[in-house]
Amino acid sequence: MGGSYAIIALGYTIIYNGTNIINFAQGEFVMLGGLFMVTLTGKFGLSIFPAFLIAVAATALVGLLVERLAIHPLRNADVMSVIIVTIGMSILLRGIAMLVWGKDAYAAQHFSGDKPIEILGATILPQSFWVIGIMILVVVALQVFYRFTITGKAMLACAVNKTAARLMGVNVENMLMLSFVLSGALGAVAGIIIAPITLAKYDAGVMLGLKGFCACILGGLGSGTGAVVGGLLLGVIESLGAGLISSGYKDAIAFLILLIALFLRPQGLLPLKEMMMRQESH
Repeated sequence: MGGSYAIIALGYTIIYNGTNIINFAQGEFVMLGGLFMVTLTGKFGLSIFPAFLIAVAATALVGLLVERLAIHPLRNADVMSVIIVTIGMSILLRGIAMLVWGKDAYAAQHFSGDKPIEILGATILPQSFWVIGIMILVVVALQVFYRFTITGKAMLACAVNKTAARLMGVNVENMLMLSFVLSGALGAVAGIIIAPITLAKYDAGVMLGLKGFCACILGGLGSGTGAVVGGLLLGVIESLGAGLISSGYKDAIAFLILLIALFLRPQGLLPLKEMMMRQESH
């Protein structure tokens, strides 16, 4: 669970660094990724790998549409207005998903079977290893993208100073659009890998999105490494609380951690934007 929270938190971080807004439709990208995957593997009979790629691409396209239709027209509006629009888009996407897929929960196909693996007396689903492995691949891919590609460096430049980036020839509007595309793709990845464990449903993105936001705040809003650390830490604490206290308090524990973090260390565990951009901004 912590691995999926980390990927969701990275989606929040990418958009925040590019636009200084919190995209509360991020949870719906997660939901759409899971439902697209269920449809492609179940109804259309595609194998895991092509279905994975198509589901990620489809959700990235939704992210693009959200930016073009809802965010771009408000480029001169204040931040709070744009955040409210993202909440509206979240409700809209959830409503569309309910009309298309209904209110039923769907069991997604496990990547390598659902027979539990026993390790030192504990049983672990093979899908859990896929979650952690894909999370690591996502983090490495993002680091390569930001450090070694012109587009990635342009996105970092926009995050540091949009005006300076524009003066240096960077198309800031395209970079902001790309941030939503990447965020949609990351949300889809999180939804796809976690759907076999938690089931895919039209409203599944609400809680996953909020917990991803908690992870983002816990690690430090704007910090890529902080998002990963916050997601993993939140998942571990949440699971320990469910096992040692009660599973009924699992969701409450996540938001209690958020409140404690906001009171004691509002800047998060890592400084804002530092870990994702320090070297490039220099």
